[in-house]
Amino acid sequence: MTEHVEQFHVSSAVVSVLPAHQSDVMHRLAAMSGVEIFHHAPGKIVIVLEGPDTGAMGTRLVEIACLSGVLSANMVFAQAATLAGEE
Repeated sequence: MTEHVEQFHVSSAVVSVLPAHQSDVMHRLAAMSGVEIFHHAPGKIVIVLEGPDTGAMGTRLVEIACLSGVLSANMVFAQAATLAGEE
């Protein structure tokens, strides 16, 4: 048997939003794969991102930053774990 090595990436980000758009942005975030809303306050949403690699997570963060009503989306923390299994 060969060993299969897979990486799992997780990060957190703060999304700054225009207060009038916060509800809409939260609905859009909740519908995105690999995105979980952790906390929110007026004008701020803290999210957790999960993905297979940093490129996928960076792409998702750029996608979030381009949503209507979003002022910025900034990564705060990132962690990668290696998951080993047998094939």
